Amino acid sequence: MDRVLGCVGALAGLVAVALAAVAAHVVRPPAEMVMLRDAVQMQGWHALALLFTSGLVRSGGRLAMFAGAAFIVGLLAFCGPIYAKLFFGLQVTFLAPYGGMALMLGWALLTGAMVWRR
Repeated sequence: MDRVLGCVGALAGLVAVALAAVAAHVVRPPAEMVMLRDAVQMQGWHALALLFTSGLVRSGGRLAMFAGAAFIVGLLAFCGPIYAKLFFGLQVTFLAPYGGMALMLGWALLTGAMVWRR
């Protein structure tokens, strides 16, 4: 599971950098730019969190594994709907609050993994 989390974290980082480049070179209305910037920033931070969590799985046990899973679900449900709206015009942004809650759950689980690690 540590390799899966590490790979997803690295890919999330790659995509965040690519989308930041798109944001820098594509002219969009200011409100869309703010949404895109915020989604890219959240993705970048949580890509790093996934990389950290992947290194903690062996000593942090199940809590670290669940934290990583929550980060992945959160990224998909928070950033995904924003990208879907901005790039494809799909209206699935109702999922974003659930993604945000999953990201917060990931941080709570990661806290537990750090406190109770072996």
